[in-house]
Amino acid sequence: MFTKMALGLTTALALCLPASAESLRLSHNTGDTTTWQQGADKFAELLAAETGDEYEVRVFPNAQLSGGDQMKQAEMTGRGAIDLVLTSAINVTPLAPEMAAFSLPYLYADYDAVDRTTAGKAGDKMEEIMAGHGIRILAWGENGFREVTNSKHPIKSPEDMNGLKMRVAGPMYIDVMNDLGANPQQMQWTETFPALQQGVVDGQENPIGAVIIPQRVYEVQKYITPWHYSYDPLFLGISKEKWDGLDDETRAQFQKAADEAMAYQIEISREATAEGLEFLKEQGMEVYEPTPEDLAAFKEATQPSFDKWSEQIGADIVKLFTDEASAQ
Repeated sequence: MFTKMALGLTTALALCLPASAESLRLSHNTGDTTTWQQGADKFAELLAAETGDEYEVRVFPNAQLSGGDQMKQAEMTGRGAIDLVLTSAINVTPLAPEMAAFSLPYLYADYDAVDRTTAGKAGDKMEEIMAGHGIRILAWGENGFREVTNSKHPIKSPEDMNGLKMRVAGPMYIDVMNDLGANPQQMQWTETFPALQQGVVDGQENPIGAVIIPQRVYEVQKYITPWHYSYDPLFLGISKEKWDGLDDETRAQFQKAADEAMAYQIEISREATAEGLEFLKEQGMEVYEPTPEDLAAFKEATQPSFDKWSEQIGADIVKLFTDEASAQ
């Protein structure tokens, strides 16, 4: 009798206790001081709140889950080895070359042009393409406009890039740097700071608010030119395998958390960028703000890369992007 009562009590207690949260792993490219990390943390916080703590998101910075290989994260997410990924479009181009459309040199004039593509048909098309690689894009975030820094001299013209050893993130940027006469070196972000510190490379190109300031690039670089030559969006994606296993109510909770988290991430990235140049000046960086004539020269010099990558991406997709970016 006692045994039956004890078993009954144990069962009743078990039914009353909350089930343990399902743990999900989210991988992103950069360090834990960046707006990438803040966006990922916000998503974890919001998803826990939306689902009553049914899901716990564990965030892994610096592409830890893919051995530091930031390009491999998307492929691992697509096959279900990673649950969630926060990465940038340029970092998935080995898997989906069409995503390079976002980063074509001098495609965008301003943030409004960017937002028209991520929120429009261009963004929809990229979401469709990534779904074909096993990733459902939940929401778009922001890495930002990529600005050039170096330790040698101010960059005011394409000729100033000649011979500089430049760290780049992906194949398209290799072509752009070659157009400018630089010597591009592709490497993982985790390798970049020591490479800059030791003079293995002279410079790099990255957004101010999302990377240059939080990753303290100003400690190893003297000169910056905000040339806005390429834009790089983030996206928060979930393994399609994981997504397909969720019911409609839970999917809505994931979507709401992702939308709010990425809106927050974009907001803090743009705020940090707006204040960034003054901060970098205070840290001892020399800022050269290019004139419209300077930018026209850079645009002309990088046109071969624009044309080459437009062919690889596809004329229809490039037209979709250029139309939405230039719409009024």
